[in-house]
Amino acid sequence: MAQYVYGKNVIQQLLQDNKKIDVLYLMDNQKDIEQNARKKGIRIEKVDRKYLDKLSKNGNHQGLVAKIEEYKTVTIDKILSDIPEEKLGFLVLLDELEDPHNLGAILRTADAVGVDGVIIKKNNAVGLTSTVAKVSVGAIETVPVAEVVNLTQTLKQLKEKGYWVVGTDMKNAQDYRQPKYDTPIVLVIGNEGKGISRLVKEECDFLVKLPMVGKISSLNASVACGILMYEVYNKRFPL
Repeated sequence: MAQYVYGKNVIQQLLQDNKKIDVLYLMDNQKDIEQNARKKGIRIEKVDRKYLDKLSKNGNHQGLVAKIEEYKTVTIDKILSDIPEEKLGFLVLLDELEDPHNLGAILRTADAVGVDGVIIKKNNAVGLTSTVAKVSVGAIETVPVAEVVNLTQTLKQLKEKGYWVVGTDMKNAQDYRQPKYDTPIVLVIGNEGKGISRLVKEECDFLVKLPMVGKISSLNASVACGILMYEVYNKRFPL
């Protein structure tokens, strides 16, 4: 099934990685990208802004849209097998995250800190969409994403493989700076409104919280996830 992605960074990443692009739709002001695409034998169609607005559903396309195959997910086993033996595994599991901007931002930070894979739920959650691709600035191509039906069973299986599950909550949780994160970790981020579901929370080995000393009682899911991912990185690679 075809998918349309847009934005300079996303398409430059596709070209750099030699990903298959069926058609590249662009305006006349994209000479460098057009030249690169022609060298790779990619079919190019010159169109106007109104046509690009339609393809991108009025997204910020920056003058170019690519038609590609639908983004593919991988299996949990594939993610685990690709982790080097000497590396402590680091996974992020998203419990029914709904906002594509949050998923895209999480993938971008996950790439930056070397997360081995992101796990999303197959139903009732955001998938790998063109908006996710745009916000991730190419990280949708570099961070493996597994799509599973049952998050609880997935966590049980990962715990059997030696992973510790770290959940996020404001109640009965320790400060996020306290743990050492010196074991294989699955970091669980909950839904934007409901947080982590009860059954998923029951699989968490411990919960962490971010201090909130201002008047706002919560953080955006991708911001909180970014802080926690960098804390794991900080503990594992201290200065």
